[in-house]
Amino acid sequence: MGTPRTARNVLVIGGGPAAHRFTEALASRAPQDLSITVLTEETHLPYDRVALSQALTNPGVDLTLGDPKLWEAAHVSLETNAKVMAIDSVKRTVSTADGRTFGYDDLVLATGSNAATLPITGNEHTFVYRTLEDVWSIAEKVKELKTTLGRTPVVATIGGGLLGLEAAAGAQALGAEAVVIDGGKWLMGTQLDEGAGQAMGRLIEQTGFTVHNGVFPKEITTSQEFGGTVVTGVLMADERLIDADMVVVSIGVRPRDELIRNYNAALDEAGSQAPRFGMGPRGGVVIDSHCATDIEHIWAIGEVANYDGFCIGLVAPANAMAEIVAEQLSGGDAQFAGFDTATKLKLSGVDVASFGDGFARAEGALEVVYADAPRGLYQKLVVSADAKTLLGGIFVGDASPYQSLRPLLGRELPGEPGAYLSAPGGEAPEGELPDDAVLCSCNSVTAGTIRDAVSGCGCFEGVAPVTSVSGLKGCTRAGTQCGSCVPMLKKLMEAQMLKDGAEVSSALCEHIAFSRPELYEAIRVGRLQTFSEVMDRFGTGTGCDICKPVIANILSSQTSVHPMDAGLAGAQDTNDRVMANMQKDGTYSVVPRIPGGEITPQKLGVIAAVAQKYGLYTKLTGGLRIDMFGARLEQLPEIWRELVDAGFESGQAYGKSLRNVKTCVGSSWCRYGMLDSTALGIEMELRYRGLRAPHKLKMGVSGCARECAEARAKDIGVIATTDGWNLYVGGNGGANPAHAQLLAAGVDEQTLFKYIDRYLMYYIRTADKLQRTAHWLQDLDGGLERAKQVVIDDSLGLAEELEAAMEKHVANYEDEWAATLADPDKLRRFRSFVNAPEVADTELEYVAERGQHRPVGPVPLGTTIRIGAPN
Repeated sequence: MGTPRTARNVLVIGGGPAAHRFTEALASRAPQDLSITVLTEETHLPYDRVALSQALTNPGVDLTLGDPKLWEAAHVSLETNAKVMAIDSVKRTVSTADGRTFGYDDLVLATGSNAATLPITGNEHTFVYRTLEDVWSIAEKVKELKTTLGRTPVVATIGGGLLGLEAAAGAQALGAEAVVIDGGKWLMGTQLDEGAGQAMGRLIEQTGFTVHNGVFPKEITTSQEFGGTVVTGVLMADERLIDADMVVVSIGVRPRDELIRNYNAALDEAGSQAPRFGMGPRGGVVIDSHCATDIEHIWAIGEVANYDGFCIGLVAPANAMAEIVAEQLSGGDAQFAGFDTATKLKLSGVDVASFGDGFARAEGALEVVYADAPRGLYQKLVVSADAKTLLGGIFVGDASPYQSLRPLLGRELPGEPGAYLSAPGGEAPEGELPDDAVLCSCNSVTAGTIRDAVSGCGCFEGVAPVTSVSGLKGCTRAGTQCGSCVPMLKKLMEAQMLKDGAEVSSALCEHIAFSRPELYEAIRVGRLQTFSEVMDRFGTGTGCDICKPVIANILSSQTSVHPMDAGLAGAQDTNDRVMANMQKDGTYSVVPRIPGGEITPQKLGVIAAVAQKYGLYTKLTGGLRIDMFGARLEQLPEIWRELVDAGFESGQAYGKSLRNVKTCVGSSWCRYGMLDSTALGIEMELRYRGLRAPHKLKMGVSGCARECAEARAKDIGVIATTDGWNLYVGGNGGANPAHAQLLAAGVDEQTLFKYIDRYLMYYIRTADKLQRTAHWLQDLDGGLERAKQVVIDDSLGLAEELEAAMEKHVANYEDEWAATLADPDKLRRFRSFVNAPEVADTELEYVAERGQHRPVGPVPLGTTIRIGAPN
């Protein structure tokens, strides 16, 4: 009888995400004679550091990675409070601080990184942002400062990179004033070029941050108060003192390689000829493409691993390394292909993303750049010299193209590069992702893997089809870490389900199981009033970019709540949050309501005076209004105070609500006019103003069949006839125009308003998110005939209820800008610099044109291509 085989022992040093991913990967492949032991100096199970900011505002949140049952498996063990002090590569053992010794056959170094600190006076009084204990300490200190100071504390974060901005956003969420100090010329200099970085800075400042760029700190100043040493500010290299009550340092990370350096030093001291670990010039353990170090049977993964001269602190490469080593130890031959540095995040409502060669360093690279005047975007694609192959991209303000573009990196684009950006009227070509395109870069999940899981074939053959986002997350790991691929994941899943003939879920997103109409009804029936009430009752997690704006919109349409109240400020898009449309230079437009396009000479004079006083560019809009461009954030309340005092209201050009009612002059002056279209249009606008809907609403009233108001190109169109008013519905212009259809003919004004009330409330209740009335009417089962049955015949018995809902809206209407001017708390959002409200952001450049001024650099009609790599 032979000697029983001894179990092969794999030892892991480190208890972070990389160690967890490796353990999970190897445990799923491991033969019976293999055991895995993980040594971590922390007291927790491995947790998700990407979601660390959640622990700032919710200390009890569970960030544990994966299924905790992993650590209960017979061949897996986790040793907490086990700090490794030394490695003996000859004996293949490691020793811990508490005197224990662990043997290994293969050793995996996954020690991660430490937060970098500043070698300046007063550094001992700063906080770092790296572990759960770090964020708990920050939260506790902010709470303490609120009590001792009796005011809002100022938290200065040194570092304008990913972690620095995340720390600053966390401090703001805790109720502190956020200040960001960064030595670079612009924020996120590693991921963003100058144009994107400058745009990012402006957008971040508009959320309430104060940003100081281009100068480095040299001292943390303190004083003796409250029985101890307290921070008073940050002294800069140019001798400026930035006031602060607390300082968080987040200037990057340093690989935790002291264990390896000590190993090499011990060999040097002993004069040993034994092999040493290769070390990177900036730290980290050198690895080859198999993630093996220079010492046999020792591997390195994650932030401590130095590949090709770099250590990278991102999720995707750490996961890739973990999978490679697991494959190597299971008999495979996988290799590391290099670092994927793609990044997508949302900070205080600001979308940012970068991927691939965003700086166009490749020879002959072309940059396709677009700036959207109405929305203030910076978007750039980098393509090959023939403008066909996607090499990279940068997005600030709106990163939605990232979801479909990221999987196409290194591939030929199906269409022109500019079509993928937010060009006027442009729509990206619909192309099917190849099976080998990587959909989830964090976990290297391909589109083909997702399709196989949805169809129950390929590597999932014999497994029941997976038809939910949560199910796909569980079986493929896609979307389980940064989450940026989830919208694309959902889209791909639904497309495959339709191909397979399966029914597609109408869930709003992974956090809300209801469709938008179902959620609307649930909120209405439950009489919920705030964002947190909705999430507590019907949601999971904290919400996402999909569900947050929808919930805010529904609450506004049902309760007429102000966009900054009921916990909605953080759920709003930038334009709704500041009640103005951002422009390409970071300024805003001001659009007062002019009901029906009728305005007195006196009010025209007010607009002229305001535009002259604040130097605003003025232009008539297609909706018979006057748009004033170029207002800075801190000027908005001043401008609106003058307008409100003169009797103007917000035109809500920024919201998913009624924009305007366009009218012709009608029978009051025109010899062809059959009825008074101007009077009716004004009455309609005053009735439906402020009405929040799934998408914007436009209306028109024409006094005769000549249709000067273009009523049949509107969501609601009314045309005068000899028999009364004809009501048309479901029209719109834009990239996909639709002609409105006749809902009712020859009705009187009372009946007309009754039908419009019913139609609009029915639309608001039943439309999908961001669905215009034209598309809703097309998708409605039965189309126009169904709308007639509900609105005119009251087939659902809802007529009185729908009319009552509209009457409630009319009764509760309040001008949003008038309410803001009356509330000091709301006005605090309109400051360019939080700590210096009297200081204006005036670094704006303009050129004269046709007697007015506009921002330097024309907005391209299509795209602007710059050739060559920057110096």
